[in-house]
Amino acid sequence: MSLTPNLGRAPQDSQYGARPKFWFAVYQLLWHLLLPFAFIRLAWRTRHSSEYLSHFSERLGFAYGKSITQGSVWIHAVSVGETRAAQPLVEAYLKRGETVLLTHMTLNGRRTGAVLFAQAIAAGQLRQVYLPYDLCWSVANFIRAFKPKFGLFMETEAWPTVVFYCAEIGLPLFLVNARLSERSARRVNQFGKAGRSLFQAFSGILAQTQFDADRYRSLDVKKVEIVGNLKFDVPLDPGLVQQGKSWKQELHTEQRLMVCAASTRDGEEAIILKAWKDLLLSSAFAIAPLLCLVPRHPERFSEVANQIHDAGLKFRRRTEWMETPKSEVEIDVILGDSMGEMPMYYSAADLVVMGGSLLPFGGQNLIEACAAGCPVLLGEHTYNFQQAALDAIEMGAAKRIKGELVLSEPIALMETLKELLLNAAELAKMSSAAMAYSIEHQGATKKILAALEHQNFTLN
Repeated sequence: MSLTPNLGRAPQDSQYGARPKFWFAVYQLLWHLLLPFAFIRLAWRTRHSSEYLSHFSERLGFAYGKSITQGSVWIHAVSVGETRAAQPLVEAYLKRGETVLLTHMTLNGRRTGAVLFAQAIAAGQLRQVYLPYDLCWSVANFIRAFKPKFGLFMETEAWPTVVFYCAEIGLPLFLVNARLSERSARRVNQFGKAGRSLFQAFSGILAQTQFDADRYRSLDVKKVEIVGNLKFDVPLDPGLVQQGKSWKQELHTEQRLMVCAASTRDGEEAIILKAWKDLLLSSAFAIAPLLCLVPRHPERFSEVANQIHDAGLKFRRRTEWMETPKSEVEIDVILGDSMGEMPMYYSAADLVVMGGSLLPFGGQNLIEACAAGCPVLLGEHTYNFQQAALDAIEMGAAKRIKGELVLSEPIALMETLKELLLNAAELAKMSSAAMAYSIEHQGATKKILAALEHQNFTLN
């Protein structure tokens, strides 16, 4: 398939799913009715940062300025996780001399991209904008303004107006690093042919795992290929890794271990803090371990700080440290209230409790922790990283917490933490397995580039 838009008609060799006219009209009506509330929501969020209203016109598909580069490779990464995952793909295209149009939906995603690709942005090789709201006219304005070569949507993004519009004008749009949980597949099927047609309208889907590919095929999507997970190819910032290792050495000099509760979600902190307090009261350690608690969303930092205080635990904020971290025996908890420093936290920790997995949020990215050589504890809810979690457990890089996790009695978490922290040999074995696991699963970037270049999709 040519990567040149075939304006005016659907591509003849596509699996093109026809736009469901009635439901699409209803969808557009709802978007227009809700548009004022979208603006109000952004205005409300300015209480956290005035940047939420910056570039608002981009969300409506206009006012991009005069310096528009057309014919770029368009990569859409909705927020922080997707932007980091897209890094090896973006860098591969930049290395080939391509210009890249990088779109986001969230402020934190845009901030992350600005840091990761600062050099390319300064050189004019990469442009960041917000993906417009999914209105027919805003999407058309956006596509006409930038005229990208082709589009790559990361992981789960499938905005109906964008997807169907690109299919209708013949602009190739692929879903890459694609994942689809069983629950999401059921939800799509509830919409019948209208739901399935959305994913059929992609030019192709490059799935992370066999599980994901099978679920897309259950929606009658034909062009699906398994390419692995881009997150295994994302490099850790060497400066942050070294900073974390220095902190770990300092802690170990004082014979103190650290557990990082990473990317925690609302409700999980209370469970973790109760388990941690019970762990400290168990008197199982000559020198009490340290908990580093890192909430996923920065707007919750103050809320979590209050929870730590109410739990009666002594803590310090990461932002209170002047330069390098300081280990202090009298501190029970460090609140990781900083952005972009997860490689440091992982490199400093002896064990990670992965957020999003204790309660039904689907789990957060365990791959980055393993790449830092840090063993991982998982709750039962890992459907966002189903294959990655299974592989990590099989290789000995991760363990599943056994037993129900509830606020009133988080004994399963406390007992698992105590068992591992008192077993240095097991932690060392898991650490080696974590490194091996992260290296073994690299290579998705090359497979994605090859699939896009040769259109070598599996048709079974």
